[in-house]
Amino acid sequence: MGTASSMVSPGDVIEDAYGGEGGEACEIPVEVRPKARLLRGSFRRGPRAIGASFKSTGSVELECAAEYERLRKEYEIFRVSKSNEIASMQKKEAKLDEENRRLRAELQALQKTYQKILREKESVLEAKYQAMERAATFEHDRDKVRRQFKIFRETKEKEIQDLLRAKRDLESKLQQLQAQGIQLYDPADSDSDDNHTSITTAGTQCEYWSGGVLGSEPSMGSMMQLQQSHRGPEFAHSLIDVEGPFANVSRDDWDAAVASLLQVSHVSQALWSNTVRCYLIYTQETRAELHAFIQTHSPGLRRFCEGLGHFYLNVCFPEEKAALYVEERKVEIERSSVCVLLLKSSVSSCLVEDVDEAFVRTPDARPLLLYLRTEQGKGESDRTSSSLSPAARELLERVNKADKGAKVKVVDHAGSAEEGAALVYAQLEKIIKQELLGLEQEDSGPAEEREDLDSGDVLWDLHDDQEQTEAYQHTCSAAAHVSFQKYVDSLNDMVAAPPPTPPLLVSGGPGSGKSLLLAKWMELQHKHSPSTLIFYHFVGPALSASAEPVLIIKRLTVKLLQHFCSMSGLPTDPCKILEEFPRWLERLSARHHGNIVIVIDSIDQIQNAERHMKWLIDPLPPNVRVLVSVNVETCPQAWRLWPTLHLEPLNPREVRSVIHTECVNTNAKLTKDQEMKVERQCCSPSHSALYVSVLARLLTYSRSTCSLERSLQQASTCQDTVALYRLSLKVALDALNTDRERHVMKELLGLVCASHNGVSESEALEMFPELSFPALSSLLCSLRWLLLVSFSCGLVRFCHQQACEAVMQEFLQGGRSCSVYRQKLISYFSHLLSENRVTWRVADELPWLLQQQDDRSKLQLSLLNLFVSQNLYKRGRFSELLAYWQFVGKDKVSMATEYFDALKDFERKCESEESMSRLASLYEMLGRFLKDLGLLSQAVGPLQRSLEIRETALDPDHPSVAQSLHQLAGVYVLWRKFGNAEQLYKQALEISENAFGHEHGSVARHLDALVLLYQKQNKYEQAEKLRKRSVKMKQKLARQKGHMYGFTLLRRRALQLEELTLGKDSADCAKTLNELGVLYYLQNNLDAAKVFLTRSLEMRQRVLGAEHAECGQSLNNLAALHSERAEYEDAERLYERALDLRTRALAPDHPSLAYTLKHLAMLYKRRGKLEKAVPLYELALEIREKSFGPKHPCVATALVNLAVLYCQLKKHSDALPLYERALRVYEDSLGRQHPRVGETLKNLAVLSYEEGDFEKAAELYKRAMEIKEAEPSLVCGKAPSRHSSSGDAFSLQSPAFLPHNSR
Repeated sequence: MGTASSMVSPGDVIEDAYGGEGGEACEIPVEVRPKARLLRGSFRRGPRAIGASFKSTGSVELECAAEYERLRKEYEIFRVSKSNEIASMQKKEAKLDEENRRLRAELQALQKTYQKILREKESVLEAKYQAMERAATFEHDRDKVRRQFKIFRETKEKEIQDLLRAKRDLESKLQQLQAQGIQLYDPADSDSDDNHTSITTAGTQCEYWSGGVLGSEPSMGSMMQLQQSHRGPEFAHSLIDVEGPFANVSRDDWDAAVASLLQVSHVSQALWSNTVRCYLIYTQETRAELHAFIQTHSPGLRRFCEGLGHFYLNVCFPEEKAALYVEERKVEIERSSVCVLLLKSSVSSCLVEDVDEAFVRTPDARPLLLYLRTEQGKGESDRTSSSLSPAARELLERVNKADKGAKVKVVDHAGSAEEGAALVYAQLEKIIKQELLGLEQEDSGPAEEREDLDSGDVLWDLHDDQEQTEAYQHTCSAAAHVSFQKYVDSLNDMVAAPPPTPPLLVSGGPGSGKSLLLAKWMELQHKHSPSTLIFYHFVGPALSASAEPVLIIKRLTVKLLQHFCSMSGLPTDPCKILEEFPRWLERLSARHHGNIVIVIDSIDQIQNAERHMKWLIDPLPPNVRVLVSVNVETCPQAWRLWPTLHLEPLNPREVRSVIHTECVNTNAKLTKDQEMKVERQCCSPSHSALYVSVLARLLTYSRSTCSLERSLQQASTCQDTVALYRLSLKVALDALNTDRERHVMKELLGLVCASHNGVSESEALEMFPELSFPALSSLLCSLRWLLLVSFSCGLVRFCHQQACEAVMQEFLQGGRSCSVYRQKLISYFSHLLSENRVTWRVADELPWLLQQQDDRSKLQLSLLNLFVSQNLYKRGRFSELLAYWQFVGKDKVSMATEYFDALKDFERKCESEESMSRLASLYEMLGRFLKDLGLLSQAVGPLQRSLEIRETALDPDHPSVAQSLHQLAGVYVLWRKFGNAEQLYKQALEISENAFGHEHGSVARHLDALVLLYQKQNKYEQAEKLRKRSVKMKQKLARQKGHMYGFTLLRRRALQLEELTLGKDSADCAKTLNELGVLYYLQNNLDAAKVFLTRSLEMRQRVLGAEHAECGQSLNNLAALHSERAEYEDAERLYERALDLRTRALAPDHPSLAYTLKHLAMLYKRRGKLEKAVPLYELALEIREKSFGPKHPCVATALVNLAVLYCQLKKHSDALPLYERALRVYEDSLGRQHPRVGETLKNLAVLSYEEGDFEKAAELYKRAMEIKEAEPSLVCGKAPSRHSSSGDAFSLQSPAFLPHNSR
């Protein structure tokens, strides 16, 4: 037994004698129950008995020892078990460590494998991208090779056609000589080589454009004679070039006739000017009406015109000061859009002069309104006569005599001045809407709503096109005084070179006359080759909108698309616009039967011209020519290799001609000595044509002899054009009377210099309240005479960049003060913005000015004005709007967030129905903008919100709801959710049909969208059905609506021609009557057309004889008129008479004969007289074979037409060889993948199916579908081949069939 000291205290460390690790002692709560005897003995009371035994004490000790031994054994067992557990845990720990090391090794191996796979993936992706780049390069090279081969093939075809045509011409001339009994010397009969004679004839020269000069003579009845001496572009296969646009007319000739009319004659400024200028003539007696009109009603006209993107300006000279502004009044009357005469009883001399100029001399130049104030209390018959003075009565008689067409609108009023002003306003509003702006009665609603309904999916700016029209008109008028004949001839020679030909370069120094030459050349082309399409662009200053490359290409693309039935294929992405333009050009070249010329003036002013004009270096289609002009100093090096026409300085004779012209115009005279000084000064090589023109204007600015001598002496010190312009500025300043006027001139020119696109007259009057209109008009007339400024799109701009440089040097400290004038413009346009006058001018100028001032915060605030952004976006300034946001530093997502927040703020303020409608338009604009940016998920929300607002605020069946549905469906199409998109398109189509009827532009737009959707889903049958309906609808709408200015010009032209028919009977008068009939026919005024065409026929029969070819023209046009009115019997009778007459009067292969044959055959076919149509189609085929050769595509077209007719007659055996021959011709001439090949294959498949050859039918049909799927679809369907003279190929119409496979 041990002592108590051998016990281990809790917490002590126990050493293991068996080599194990030590442990720590713990308390073990062991309950020991003592025996009962011991307990009883311990607690017994009383004294212990003497002599008791010691045995009890020993037994207790033994029991304790046993208990200790038992506890020790239990502890030992417990210790051993725990030791075993510890050992097993240690083994497990070791095993886990080993497993961990193994897993770590595997993880490292996997990581290495992952890195290896990642590297392989990156290499594969890089290889994929390289392969895609190689594929893209290969496709580009392949397309280029295809185009080159196509150009080569078509060039050779033209050469062959030229030779065949020359051969036929020589054979016909030989037959004529033999018929006249002239014996020709045969060179083969002579033994001497010296006796050989080479016979040449005009027209055998192989030229690019025409393949030879036309052999047929122009018709006497055409309005425009094709001059054979002109060496420019001609096209032998165009009937319009042969006989003019009014010789043989049908609805298919609408585009050609209107285009010819627009291109030949210049249009009056009242039609294409962007400013509605109301010239007001009044007396002291009608001053109250004038003030009431200006104060009360004029702001309404201004707001209306601004809403349509026009300026409105009241032009009025006070009666007491009118005598001081004689020249200014004449200029303003000439520029006015409408003239209003406010008259009571008396007249003044100045009023008589103005009325004579506006109402008597040029009554047809503009609309006229006469307001006559009469006395009250008298009868209706004697009001006017009793109140007028003799002078006033005489003046009104002259006006009435000059008004032959009763076009002067008269307002006779006897009430108050305010009521009279209201009557004048009502008449003016009607004139502006209907006669000046061309709005129909149903189009006179709110401008915003009308724009929403008409804009469709194409967003572009009419101001760009208007600016270019004005630039062309101004340049043509300026070019009339300069002779460019030698350059025109050289340019014609370069243009007539055989293809392939790169762009033609017109180079010269600044002001050398490049723009004038191009305008002069285009004017001649419009006159001599009316079927030639000319697309032009005059590039302005480098920072102006006209120098923006994306806007230039977009405008040219829009002009190309106008020759298709729709413009819905125009993209908004700038990169896609630049990429798609060459493709659209190629498609139009294949579609158009004439030639295409693209003229870009000052192309080197375009920002990054070489990068954005890459399409210039690609091969051009054979019937396309590109002319560009550049300055010698800034021409890119790569372009200097192109064929170049360099403009030299004017020679002494040309200098004298320019000076003499200006002196004659101003009645100024130069002495011989002065003429010699001018000639010596201008003959320096550094002095351009602009220098000579500015000098001539400067010398004739003041007509006094001393002033002329002083100006000549001062000009002798000017060594360049900028210095001469600075002298002109000083002369103009000295001519002003007061310091205030000089200050206004400096400020105005500074504002023009600092602006983006210029400053309008109305803006100048608002920024200078103390400036009167007569003073402004006098100042601008002086500056225009000195060639410092000009008007373009209603804005005052500099005539030339050198004039801008002169102003910057003279008034703006070399440009350092530009920021001051920009800030003034910013303040003005910001004030307009605060008044909610968000016009196109505010949207154009304010963001640009803030960008130039580097004011990003204010620029962002201006962009967040939702109406500014809406104006920019709706006018197609997508790239400009995006560039502003990029300048601010916002990406697409943050920009969308900013717009959302701005729209939410605006929505909280909307209460009225009008404001909710505007809110819906803003939401739609934002959705379309985000869709164009590719943010489809963000675009859905605004479009859906726009739809909800319109359904709630307007009506679920309102046309605006259809527009929202259309835009929302477009997003679903991009998401490829075709089912949702189809449902929305159909719903929009139903709403538009219920609102507008089944023949409206909105309906056609929805149909086009469904066509593209079905094509994406490979539902070609449904797509083709809708496409035909859409094309038919758009063609009818195009005939009804016409060109933008088409009907207005046709009406003006018709009124002018009516005055020419009042004379005696003559061939010219009959020609004029024929033109009048055609013009009224194109205006859908069929009753008037019938009257004039009938008169033309009767007069020609009386003057020329019933068998003259001109009578055939009138008969043909009358037949077309009766066919249009569904009077088929009369049309057939007249066509047969025209055919009989033309067969006897014209050559067998004359185009007019083929024209009548075609239309008569089509009429027979329409009426079911197929047997009578067959010989006509056979004769048409024969004429085409003689004219173009058996391998020409137009011959294949005639073969197809005849084969279709045979199929309808169930003569399948006769149709089959015609189809097969047509197929071979199409494949050889146009390629195996051309749409015409696919159409012919489909017709052959139908024929094989009807004959029971199902396997062949299935094979042909499959190939036809492959060609159709591979061909990029045009906006308005398949375009006829450029080689086809008529584009009148038919296709068999049969029920859709499923190809059967024979077992």
